[in-house]
Amino acid sequence: MFRTRHWLVLGAALLAVLASLVTTQPAAAAEGRPYTNPVKAQKGADPWLEYYNGSYYLINTTFTGELTMRKSPTLAGLATAPSVQVWADSTAGRNANMWAPEFHYFNGHWYLYYVAGQAGAACCDTQRTHVLESAGSDPMGPYTYKNTLTGSNLTPGGWLIDPSVLEYGGKLYLVGSGFVGGSAQSLVIAPMSDPYTLSSSAFTVISQPTLSWETSGAPVNEGPEPLYHDGRTFLTFSASYCQTADYKLGLLELTGSDPLDPVSWTKSQSPVFQRDDAKGVYGPGHNGFFTSPDGSENWIVYHANSSASGGCGNARTTRAQKFTWNADGTPDFGTPTATGTTLAGPAEETATTPTAYTLVNRNSGKCLDVAGGNTADGTNVLQWTCNGGANQKWHVEDQGDDTSRLVNVATGKVLDTADCSTADGADIRQWSWLNNNCQKYRLIYTGSDYVRIVNANSGKVADVADCSAADGGDVRQWTWLDNTCQQWRLTPTT
Repeated sequence: MFRTRHWLVLGAALLAVLASLVTTQPAAAAEGRPYTNPVKAQKGADPWLEYYNGSYYLINTTFTGELTMRKSPTLAGLATAPSVQVWADSTAGRNANMWAPEFHYFNGHWYLYYVAGQAGAACCDTQRTHVLESAGSDPMGPYTYKNTLTGSNLTPGGWLIDPSVLEYGGKLYLVGSGFVGGSAQSLVIAPMSDPYTLSSSAFTVISQPTLSWETSGAPVNEGPEPLYHDGRTFLTFSASYCQTADYKLGLLELTGSDPLDPVSWTKSQSPVFQRDDAKGVYGPGHNGFFTSPDGSENWIVYHANSSASGGCGNARTTRAQKFTWNADGTPDFGTPTATGTTLAGPAEETATTPTAYTLVNRNSGKCLDVAGGNTADGTNVLQWTCNGGANQKWHVEDQGDDTSRLVNVATGKVLDTADCSTADGADIRQWSWLNNNCQKYRLIYTGSDYVRIVNANSGKVADVADCSAADGGDVRQWTWLDNTCQQWRLTPTT
């Protein structure tokens, strides 16, 4: 009896000790909202994506003289988020062919790096790298032009594309793609004294296309993108000609101590991400990296074609997927996922994926509204107290030409300028879709989540007549006056 009790007491004590030594395993992070690739089907080339302050921000190549950005609280929401113009330039020499934009946060500001060329010039010897600075900490701006970033030894005449910024040892370096000293199109680097100034006019080549998988169609190394993990510094890059289905990703690692010394970089002898014919994915490349909202997951964003003949144009779409790390500490990107496959989004997304947007006037606080939800062509569009009605909700649908159409959720009709007028005061109404410029609009960012709604035909903006704050205040078009009666906040809704 005593002995049995003795062992029971000892057993209980031992279990208590063991329990105190066991470390509680953290619960797995909740999966994010379901999403489907592509996350952007219009103008999806050269994507750059950041998660910041509760939202994802996505920017891409436009091939025009303006840059547009999308914002969404979920990765899935980027597929239908409005494309908002954050920069346009009419300055000769840099007002066309905008490529490969990406934005980086330094010292309380975002710096937007991109490539642009001369309007009317044959593609693409006039391409140069430029940088903008945001007024504050909003990734959408507003932005001001800061500088052209070029080198004395780049040919022809300073040609430099696909800029990104490498951070190492407390210093900044501009990396990009160019030609130096008769090289093939190679990865190049130069030191920076601040986010918009080079401290040397000479670039150094750190990788040339010498391996067989780097020379399909043409010998090319471009699109360098930094990746940091466990104290190690990597650069992914795109290899071979983008016109081919064999466009793919390679990998460099900084194994030395000086990023400006070519021997400090070690190249993987095989590609790390490439086509998958069985999944219908061709030419995956020009990527970026982002993390899940809780920071626990690493994600890659990239473009790819859905046919082997897709080439270098707007057929490329933006895709994203999670990646992991190999036992040796190098990234494991896996294989590209097929389009149309539903996947779990980044961990700890808590917002609901938007399906539509309201447009709230900055002066009155009232919503853009189709009068009475009437479905007839010609029904007036006005402002009304926001009430959650479907006649105050709009799908903002990208037309692939830097414009959008605004489709009312209740009626299925689009925002339209009456009789295609270009006059101040012309009525804004709804009408059946006719696919003309009188029904297309540019959303141009003015700051603090507000835009001006600019008609593609007239260049005039959606304006609340006489700055009325009353229900029923008419919405018309008017010359841009830069007042709050002409600004509208894009608010996601379902």
